Amino acid sequence: MDQVYYLTVAMILFLLGIWGLYLNRKNIILMLMSIELMLLAVNLNFLVFSVYLDDMMGQLFALLVLTVAAAESAIGLALLVVYYRVRGSIAVEFISLMKG
Repeated sequence: MDQVYYLTVAMILFLLGIWGLYLNRKNIILMLMSIELMLLAVNLNFLVFSVYLDDMMGQLFALLVLTVAAAESAIGLALLVVYYRVRGSIAVEFISLMKG
């Protein structure tokens, strides 16, 4: 029965991440933070089901997702720093200018 509470927390975290993406489309840093929140909610689901099913694969997959999320954050922030140096702003509406 304890798993229901953890799954409820994970659902709330995921919905907060979606809400952050939907509500804030101007600030790229808050968008990245919302994506990270959604990834952490998915990791919590992996861990809860791994413990419930007594299987290590969920825990290993959660570790893999955390590794990919850390790499995504590092690369995303590096791209933002370079973009800020070139354009002088990190406004989302002007990022489409990077196409060409």
